[in-house]
Amino acid sequence: MRLVVLVDNCAINGRNLKGEGGASYYIEDEDKKILLDTGASGLFIENAKNLDINLDDIDTIVLSHGHYDHTTGLKDFIESRNDKINIICHPLAFNKKKKGNINMGAPYNKEEIVKLTNIVFSDKPIKVSKNITYLGQIPDSLDFESRKLMGEIELNGEYKNDYIMDDSALLYESKDGIYIITGCSHSGICNIIEYAKKVSGKDKVLGIVGGTHLQELNNQLNKTIEYFKENNIKELYPCHCTKFYVKAEMFKTLDIKDTYVGLEIKW
Repeated sequence: MRLVVLVDNCAINGRNLKGEGGASYYIEDEDKKILLDTGASGLFIENAKNLDINLDDIDTIVLSHGHYDHTTGLKDFIESRNDKINIICHPLAFNKKKKGNINMGAPYNKEEIVKLTNIVFSDKPIKVSKNITYLGQIPDSLDFESRKLMGEIELNGEYKNDYIMDDSALLYESKDGIYIITGCSHSGICNIIEYAKKVSGKDKVLGIVGGTHLQELNNQLNKTIEYFKENNIKELYPCHCTKFYVKAEMFKTLDIKDTYVGLEIKW
């Protein structure tokens, strides 16, 4: 499996790569080419071109959840193609989302995206390729990772509190264990890992890349660090919505690695 970071908050110098507050990952699994998320703009298309990645070969886009910083790039991508792209996401990913007067949602509503793409809505796991699975809705299993309120979501014509139930991730299964690729981990990075273990039937967690939404030095962070240690996770790439001082705290006892636009990982 090959993964290249197309969008992250940070970018390396050279090759005209740029960062933004969002996430997008190009993934190859054997003959399948996948995108997880499309960032906060069409920037991922520009970065892919500068990284010599041909996005015309993309078979499927998986959306980790419906926030604008993971979905806005869909608009430029869809408008640049003559065919309908395959999309996999949670049934709530294209519901309207807001925080105060700020739009937090995707650039299309559900009716529009159904017309424009070949979309599959699922809250259950779906195989995306031979070794990669979209996890669907993540169950709560650990008491230190309770879901946090983040704005509002439109449900049946009314705005309700949004606990980001559409948040999901990708599971990659190798012969030696499993890897997790996340967008924001609103459902809790450790909850995601526990569910990935259940779905795969494998307990050996080899690596994680993506946002963790850990933004405070608190009990949840301490428990998360303990969890990573107990699971002996060797490859840790916390990024995007993981605060700098959280990564600094992790680095005291964990061998976390830098993540940036242009980073290539082979598992």
